[in-house]
Amino acid sequence: MTRPTLTQATGPAHSRILGLGAVRGENVVTNDDVAGPIDSSDEWIRQRTGIITRRRAGAGTDVVDLAEGAARAAIADAGLTGADIDVVILSTVTYFHQTPAAAAIVADRIGATPAAAYDISAACAGYSYGIGQADALVRSGNARHVLVIGAEKMSDFIDPTDRSISFLLGDGAGAVVVGPSDVPGIGPTIWGSDGGQAGLIGQTHSWQQAVQEDRGWPTLRQEGASVFKWAVWQMAPIAEKAMAAAGVSAQDIEAFVPHQANMRIIDQLIKQLKLPEQVVVGRDIADTGNTSAASIPLATERLLREGQVASGALALQIGFGAGLVYAAQVVVLP
Repeated sequence: MTRPTLTQATGPAHSRILGLGAVRGENVVTNDDVAGPIDSSDEWIRQRTGIITRRRAGAGTDVVDLAEGAARAAIADAGLTGADIDVVILSTVTYFHQTPAAAAIVADRIGATPAAAYDISAACAGYSYGIGQADALVRSGNARHVLVIGAEKMSDFIDPTDRSISFLLGDGAGAVVVGPSDVPGIGPTIWGSDGGQAGLIGQTHSWQQAVQEDRGWPTLRQEGASVFKWAVWQMAPIAEKAMAAAGVSAQDIEAFVPHQANMRIIDQLIKQLKLPEQVVVGRDIADTGNTSAASIPLATERLLREGQVASGALALQIGFGAGLVYAAQVVVLP
């Protein structure tokens, strides 16, 4: 029996980000609003985190609503319609349903059906994971336009008395459309995980324990000091590998957009990477808070909207968080 040779899809040599959109929670929450339950103060929170306010969504807004808003904005920015989207990738850890995927619901709402749609759970690295997958999908010929969304309603998992992470958290969504390009627009993704340290960030207990053991609603906790050390000392080499893989150096980078975990972590990463003073740094955390998978696109959107960086600039982005997971790449800004 002679077996036929399979045909494999092939696509364009390069991909790039075509458009970007962002939505932040509608409510501004100050440090004074969160300081009481953790026996803290505005001054302490500013010094430890760099956060002045955080944005949180109201009770009537869920993570799918946030994702839809960012998706519509990104598609419009790319000059496309929902019908042009072939794949929807949604990164979130705050969607309440195990199934169906939130991405499928968003795809239907924006008119992208019958686009492939799936969720990924990579916490604060989820957006960068999605960019890596979108780049591969486009260049392989399996999709022409991929919508990547990072969306979180972190306020649904907050214990107001927790001093480790809850006062950091905000709500929002950021999205981009990735499509074909004549020139390289997305560098290789350097990614990985260290499950041996999974206990450093996560839920207090499982949903099963919440129900069967009557332990109540699970919330988020972290070992702050250990996470800080890991992020500062282990993530700088990952960012350096991403630049090397893209064939650029720190001198070529025009914008640095790290996960908005903590302003002190951002400052230390800049020092470790020896970034030139002229590099524009995303610091959206000061006004938006830590929005996990949404933080990188939200910070990127602010830089572009405020004119701090120009379209076409080279940006180094890196996400890192619960898992412990991480991903970095150099991209050309839309």
